[in-house]
Amino acid sequence: MSAATPLPQERRLVTAIPGPKSQELQARKLGAVAAGVGTTLPVYVSRANGGVLEDVDGNSLIDFGSGIAVTNVGNSAEAVVAKASEQLAAFTHTCFMVTPYEGYVAVAEQLNELTPGDHDKRTALFNSGAEAVENAVKVARAYTKRTAVVVFDHGYHGRTNLTMGLTAKNMPYKQGFGPFAPEIYRVPVAYPYRWLTGAENCAAEAAAQAIEVINKQIGAENVAVIIIEPIQGEGGFIEPAKGFLPAIVEYAKANGIVFVADEIQTGFCRTGQWFACEDEDIVPDLITTAKGIAGGLPLAAVTGRAEIMDAAHAGGLGGTYGGNPVACAAALGAIETMKEQDLNGKAQRIGEIMLGRLQAMKEKFAHSDRVRIGEVRGRGAMIAVELVKPGGKEPDAAATAAIAKACHAEGLVVLTAGTYGNVLRFLPPLVIPEHLLAEGLDILEGAFAAV
Repeated sequence: MSAATPLPQERRLVTAIPGPKSQELQARKLGAVAAGVGTTLPVYVSRANGGVLEDVDGNSLIDFGSGIAVTNVGNSAEAVVAKASEQLAAFTHTCFMVTPYEGYVAVAEQLNELTPGDHDKRTALFNSGAEAVENAVKVARAYTKRTAVVVFDHGYHGRTNLTMGLTAKNMPYKQGFGPFAPEIYRVPVAYPYRWLTGAENCAAEAAAQAIEVINKQIGAENVAVIIIEPIQGEGGFIEPAKGFLPAIVEYAKANGIVFVADEIQTGFCRTGQWFACEDEDIVPDLITTAKGIAGGLPLAAVTGRAEIMDAAHAGGLGGTYGGNPVACAAALGAIETMKEQDLNGKAQRIGEIMLGRLQAMKEKFAHSDRVRIGEVRGRGAMIAVELVKPGGKEPDAAATAAIAKACHAEGLVVLTAGTYGNVLRFLPPLVIPEHLLAEGLDILEGAFAAV
């Protein structure tokens, strides 16, 4: 079968998971790769397309992970492959800061157009989400002449030194890697399911608490930037209660603070909109993007108000590989695919199917004495279930791991998340066929019944 042959959109298991060839490669990995680079499921992929991953043993697995929300357009979208291949044959690198090229400019133009707000914008390109967040902080500090950075409980922003400090969860992201960068402050977030006085009070009370911490412990006049994920990813797909984000945006605007929407996981049609902050009509000062931007090639960006983005001096932003020409070509192909195939609409359809099935599972297992779904949440193709022990809301990380393991054994790739390790998160490619989506949900339901 040639590389150009379409991959059958079917689950197929011909060996145990992982198979013998994957086990051989895993043994090589253990002898060659640093132990700190972990693997969720040691199944070594040979090809991928649509909603399936084919491994070296010939197994075909249903993909509910998308490489952590990277392959929104699929793993080998036609326009991505064509444009990247054409650029690869022309040249692979010159460094935009030395001798520039059109692709970088074209991607910046697309981002300036697609991101929320009709104000004048500028974009800078980088390699990874963490790098984009770090540069957003640099830009905000240059613009405001202030130093303090405010982030939120349960937030995740990366693994570099600065972004580890911004990230809330200790293990595995921060343990043993300090000291971290200074002038970082964490405030409460509106987590409806776990808000002590009830979800109905969550938005107003959480916003008031966050603002009080900033005013009393930091001083608004010292804050350069407030950074938040419109739906918190690694924290457990927490969607802040409606009204919380607008309140924080209003506070930032009133106090001359740069508001950054970290849309690295939520962006590019993942939630059924180009960007998740559009749900409450939020127009951020700066927006960070990566993951789904380029169909799997490394690319990231900071886009925002021209007067803020232009505050950094010439030479202050950049990097050798930032905005690599092949990655830029892939991004243009990915954006073209999102538009032509209406991936926002497809994400909304995925959400309808998944939320309905998962809510039915929640009700089916409501009286289980082993595991229960405490909450089903999310938007579009960014959906999660939070698992709790029977009789309350105590997080059940063990059951979460067991269900994920059972899904993996049956050929369904799922991911876990959450500050408490008790969330199953689902990020299928937006091009996944509906029959695979349904089959994956059947496997998940079977795992709940078996655990």
